[in-house]
Amino acid sequence: MMRAYKRYNSKRGFTLVELMIVVAIIGVLAALAIYGVNRYLASAKTSEAKNTVGAIARAAVAAYERQNAPSALLAAGGSGSAATQSLCLGATPVPAAVPGGVKYQPNTAAAADFNSGASDTGWQCLKFSMSQPIYYQYHYTRDANTPGLGGSPPTFVAPGFEAAAIGDLDNDTVTSSFARAGEVRGGELVVATEVYIFNEFE
Repeated sequence: MMRAYKRYNSKRGFTLVELMIVVAIIGVLAALAIYGVNRYLASAKTSEAKNTVGAIARAAVAAYERQNAPSALLAAGGSGSAATQSLCLGATPVPAAVPGGVKYQPNTAAAADFNSGASDTGWQCLKFSMSQPIYYQYHYTRDANTPGLGGSPPTFVAPGFEAAAIGDLDNDTVTSSFARAGEVRGGELVVATEVYIFNEFE
């Protein structure tokens, strides 16, 4: 009986120091988890900008590669004008202002947002549109850098284009920038190998 009591009595609880260490470890792990989740959510949002800028650049290349020839009724034995290649003229930014920490729903009405432009101008020329809510303001410029891009985006020689996204995910007026440029060299449209990024998670 005495031996059983001794064995029971030898079991002791945790000390206050041990409990404080465990609580501190849990706090550190929780802080790391919160940081990781926030970074993951921010990365998911910035992937929208990277993918869309790439899609706009691809649309610019496709538009350039389309050969345009003026419509004409040819006389017997006559020949038409040679087909030409040209970059689309600049597009109106969508939306008009950078969304501050919120999503913007593009207006799908005729001549609005991504439906604006003409056969040789803007989003219609690019045949590019978006109907899902977006976190960024999107640009397409010809022969000029996008106004409002942060940092030092790479320059290009005209004729050329720049597709860009500008965002403010945390609504602190500090913006992030994503851009991809291209220029015509010897009749070929050459596009930058990487998307330019500045303040990615702002």
